[in-house]
Amino acid sequence: MWAAILSKLPDWKMFTQAFLSMFIAIGIYYVNKFLRSLVINKGTPAQRENDGKQQADHSNLTVDYEDNLNAIKQVIGSNSDVHFREFEATKLRARAVLIFIDGLQNGEQINGCMMRILMSDTGANLTDISPLGLSTYLLDKVLPVCEAYEAKELHDLNQSILMGCTALLIEGMPSALLIHSSSMKNREINEPSSEALLRGPRIGFTEVLSENTSMLRRQGCNESLEINSYEVGARIKRKLVIAYIKDIVNPDLLQEVRDRIETIHMDFIAESGYIEQLIEDDYLSPFQQAHNTERPDRVISGLLEGRIAILLDGTPFALIVPVTFSMLLQSPEDYYDRWLPGTFLRLLRFFAAFLALMAPALYISFISFHPGLIPTELAVTIIETRQGVPFPSLIEVLILEISIEILREAGIRLPKPIGPAMGIVGGLIIGEAAVQAGIVSPFLVIVVAVTAISSFSIPVYSAGITLRILRFGGMLCASVLGMFGTILFFLILCGHLSKLKSFGVPYVTPISPFRFSDWKDLFIRAPLPLMKKRPKMMKTQDKKRMS
Repeated sequence: MWAAILSKLPDWKMFTQAFLSMFIAIGIYYVNKFLRSLVINKGTPAQRENDGKQQADHSNLTVDYEDNLNAIKQVIGSNSDVHFREFEATKLRARAVLIFIDGLQNGEQINGCMMRILMSDTGANLTDISPLGLSTYLLDKVLPVCEAYEAKELHDLNQSILMGCTALLIEGMPSALLIHSSSMKNREINEPSSEALLRGPRIGFTEVLSENTSMLRRQGCNESLEINSYEVGARIKRKLVIAYIKDIVNPDLLQEVRDRIETIHMDFIAESGYIEQLIEDDYLSPFQQAHNTERPDRVISGLLEGRIAILLDGTPFALIVPVTFSMLLQSPEDYYDRWLPGTFLRLLRFFAAFLALMAPALYISFISFHPGLIPTELAVTIIETRQGVPFPSLIEVLILEISIEILREAGIRLPKPIGPAMGIVGGLIIGEAAVQAGIVSPFLVIVVAVTAISSFSIPVYSAGITLRILRFGGMLCASVLGMFGTILFFLILCGHLSKLKSFGVPYVTPISPFRFSDWKDLFIRAPLPLMKKRPKMMKTQDKKRMS
């Protein structure tokens, strides 16, 4: 037998040729890669010139006024919105220049606090002051500004100017002064449109980071509330802060958040959604692993539980980490009302989430595979309504579900005055027309309508999107395997959730791992006098929130 098998194999020379061909191809690939790296490292003359500019950009300022000014103009002077206002500093008997971005500066502060003082003939003569100590003297005794500091490196100076600072460069001074004089117009503080409440604060975050951090401070006086600043973005830099309460937060969690933020290397971070996707544990999971919110009271509540907030300049959405699945179905209003209404509404949301996920799959399972499980009278009614429908139940459900999703998206993108009206009227017209045309059954219209309304009841919009996407997976499983496929889909989903973590915290805790003490704030909202301790899953330093 073995002889017969070996006789069918190719000669050893064929194996040798195959291996040589493979190794030669791999060798050519790596030699080509090595040569290309040498060419790239050597660089073209333009690249070498650019490298030289970058090295010069990181050089220090000197006492030569003209060299400093030319170096700044070489890097950012080609921008039409960068203004260079040269003048004579009378008190110093030296030339000076103010460098600022048009539209980002407060003209009154520039004229009154800097130019008027330096160009005035009255007051003390500053010509006897050493150039090395001139910047300190100006900051301490001459310029009446709140935020100002000294910059000695050309790179830092250019970056600060582009970020909105005003730079003051004086002849003979081996550094520059950077003055914060921003006057950008900001949006008014309004109620968050994505998280409406009947009872609770009517303020939400804005796009200005300093206003958002001040809102956190205004929630109440707390010396333990710490806010740490970072810069994110390789090419276009933006300011990011993390907020936490230092005597509550778990130090290991805090270090993990810091490490993940420091590993972000991207050209531009446009919105906090970028941060959320770059620091999450499992980017392939359909479930969000950071909670986005516009409400300062929700952020403070999270901080008091031992969580960490991440705020980015330019967006009103803050991130709260870590997050659990139960958080996505909770609303701040649960705690503002008494515990009975809060518990009832929370249970209603859990039931609505189940309907939003499983209702179409259950419909397909019962209609196509298990009609015997339906009560006889109801089954007869459904059969009568489906008379003349030419499609199987899966296609029937897909037609209505996709139509509802398109209408929902169109209602969001249309202008606000006509968006909601179009969504409601369009849904009614399409549903009625589909029934009249015999494409779908009236009972299915009710099921799809209840499913859509259930998804609207979820407080976090992005969590509702996740359930809407997974709903289609449940429908496909039900169309293939019936009720067995529906249950299998639900078990797979539960298995994924039990393995998923957010910054080391199990996603479905306190269900798995089981922590009975944390069930006081899970399906029910226990009375406040009973909620004396913080969640155990957060491993906080201070365990008690009520003595």
